[in-house]
Amino acid sequence: MKVSIITAVYNSEKTIDACMDSVLNQTYPNIEYIIVDGGSNSETLSKLNAAAKKYPNIKLSSEPDKGIYDALNKGIVKATGDIVGFVHSDDFLADATIIASIVEAFKTKGVDGVYGDLHYVALENTNKIIRNWISQPFSYKLLKNGWMPAHPTLYLKKNLYDTYGMFDLNFKIAADYDFILRIFKQTSLNFFYLPKTIVKMRVGGASNKSLKNILQKSKEDYRAIKANQTGNWWTILLKNVSKIKQFGT
Repeated sequence: MKVSIITAVYNSEKTIDACMDSVLNQTYPNIEYIIVDGGSNSETLSKLNAAAKKYPNIKLSSEPDKGIYDALNKGIVKATGDIVGFVHSDDFLADATIIASIVEAFKTKGVDGVYGDLHYVALENTNKIIRNWISQPFSYKLLKNGWMPAHPTLYLKKNLYDTYGMFDLNFKIAADYDFILRIFKQTSLNFFYLPKTIVKMRVGGASNKSLKNILQKSKEDYRAIKANQTGNWWTILLKNVSKIKQFGT
């Protein structure tokens, strides 16, 4: 099985090396690495160009975009793998065997998607865990309780994007949540929880940079829930409260 991994980049010169290394050093051999740059500064772009020249499995493009979801959509269009996943430019895969474990789960479980756990780590000291997102096996009722898998850990068969669409650019912060609800509400699909840390994410994402962004995300979350008919305002409350236990564990 070929795995397409997509990284959206914009001026990430401080973190992009660790991100790329975590993908390029995977033990699984059949990886197509798609890097979608949004028109970064010369320092970031020089690192991307150097990597693309060194590794033939890298597909690099660089042009202005409409934000991260637009960049991810561009990457999905370019993907030719059987499985598609994302490693954002501030993040990195937890170890070198992650993709091999994910592919093994697809092969042995016969599922449409695989997801796992995520560590939020300190920006400078990535060994320091700020938040430990432990997921769980999926059941439909979890969606109405505000549950979702950590999107950076989610790997899906490529044909799901062809069937159910990509990220809705009308969402500025919560397009990943809207997409996950759209996919996970499909009762014909099967998902497997891999109890393993898939990704380490540096703190400081767009959705929690300020109170304004938190409020905007809550509004967008509610819009996604209503559009996908998977809950109400109580779902939003449960979604936010459930995060509390992830700190300090």
